[in-house]
Amino acid sequence: MITQDSLKAGRQHPVGAATLIWISGETPTFFFTFEIKSFVKDVSLLSANCPPPVKVAECAFTLGLMAVYWLTEALPVAVTALLPAMLFPLFGIMKSSQVAAVYFKDFHLLLTGVICLATAIEKWNLHRRIALRLVNAVGVHPGWLMLGFMIGCAFLSMWLSNTSAVAMVMPIVEAVIQQILTAEGEAIEQRKRAMTGAPLINGRYRTHQDHMMCKGLSLCIAYASSIGGMTTLPGTSPNLIFAEYIHKFYPKCTIINFGNWFVMCLPISIIVLLLSWLWLHWLFLGSDFRSLLRSRGQSERDKAVARVLQEEYNSLGPMSRQEIITIIIFILMAVLWFFRDPGFMPGWAALFPDYSGYATDATVALLLGLLFFIIPANRPTAEKYEAMISWKDFQSVMPWEIGLLVGGGFALAEGTKESGLSSWVANLLTPIGNLPPLATITIACIIVTSITEVASNAATMTIFLPILAPLAETIHINPLYMLIPTTLCVSFSFLLPVSNPPNAIVFSYGHLSTLDMVKAGLGVNIIGVLGVLLAITTWAIPIFDLKTYPDWAPVVT
Repeated sequence: MITQDSLKAGRQHPVGAATLIWISGETPTFFFTFEIKSFVKDVSLLSANCPPPVKVAECAFTLGLMAVYWLTEALPVAVTALLPAMLFPLFGIMKSSQVAAVYFKDFHLLLTGVICLATAIEKWNLHRRIALRLVNAVGVHPGWLMLGFMIGCAFLSMWLSNTSAVAMVMPIVEAVIQQILTAEGEAIEQRKRAMTGAPLINGRYRTHQDHMMCKGLSLCIAYASSIGGMTTLPGTSPNLIFAEYIHKFYPKCTIINFGNWFVMCLPISIIVLLLSWLWLHWLFLGSDFRSLLRSRGQSERDKAVARVLQEEYNSLGPMSRQEIITIIIFILMAVLWFFRDPGFMPGWAALFPDYSGYATDATVALLLGLLFFIIPANRPTAEKYEAMISWKDFQSVMPWEIGLLVGGGFALAEGTKESGLSSWVANLLTPIGNLPPLATITIACIIVTSITEVASNAATMTIFLPILAPLAETIHINPLYMLIPTTLCVSFSFLLPVSNPPNAIVFSYGHLSTLDMVKAGLGVNIIGVLGVLLAITTWAIPIFDLKTYPDWAPVVT
């Protein structure tokens, strides 16, 4: 019970049926007051013509509460994901044992295998070798450097988390930036002394051009990680959440697999990456694109960059035994994922006709991921046996909070289905079905792209999946036609430093202001949404048969 004394000591902010008490000078404390009757009454007023049943209102309360806490991060996002386990049994929506069973799915096994690979790549510095090799290949002009770093980071993000990819590549970018500024500054200082005999005043950026270059090279890393991550199913959490949702609620849908997704998304990533590079080049490096075609490596800047990149690469030495093992398993995992059931030809899963659908991408990831705990890193001796990775290495990389967050999303999605909330919301949104399907999809893409700027990608995906899927069924369009573009657009969180961890990492290096990120991110957002809409209206249609309402989706009458 909240007393008058507590109200005098702080401020009260109602959030649905939850109350936040802010005591002056103390940590915020949450008091949950489950006034179900008043809450049901409030939710019922949302639509006088279509009042929700009690179970629908109770589930809506849980969804609203989680959305508010995910948006504000008043509680850690992983802790918020546990609310369905507490509230659904109390509301009578699902039994506690049923909710608990939903929290651990095939996704978690896939994530475990992928993190084993990521741990080995990071431990043995394979990521630095890949990134430096790619950047050395494209040249040292700032424009080519930007493209090289974008390609390298996007490639790493296909297999590692976006955050890990940026954390790996950004220190290399910063080293290049500092070498450029130092070398160019020394050359300018020498010329200044020769002409005037006076030293040049030292500063972090000697020219506006230097500062703009630093901004462009920093931002390109954050954006490339999100663009590359959407290319593969395990590349980013929204993709995995979407795949698991489809497999759970549409079990007869077998066309969502690594191969089909890669074939559809690789052209999107290439188009969006190249157009984003041109946009960032124009914004931060200028519109003189002809300079990219001139001879390279003649200026002090170019020589300094080439030197630091070559020194960084040489410091790695020859490829080690551990790196060779990692890259072999890495390639093998990608090949087995792609050819498990590629869609355009029989995959290796067809070798087991009696167990159709038993093996998934998680089976491959787990099988090869566990090899890292078995294969020796060095020649074993009677005294010492060291595996490629240890459990301690794995724990330092494994994003446990993502596992809980995704599990909470699955529980929330199951609750919206069991309570009837998803169908009730879809019925309210039925008038949208009068619009052309492409207009409906465009609206959905713009909404999720906007929400994901202030909420985590996984949380945004979790909130919208159980709403958009029934909406697609109600207006009788292929659910994939609605869900695929919105899933991809969830990755386009480019506007703010707090929009996602990669943005925050590059922002922390001090080269950027929030306004820089907003201006650049708005253009990349537009490019991304248009690229997704182009794909969903052209080459994605035959891959997923999007123009046909599928047999595996229920018919809503």
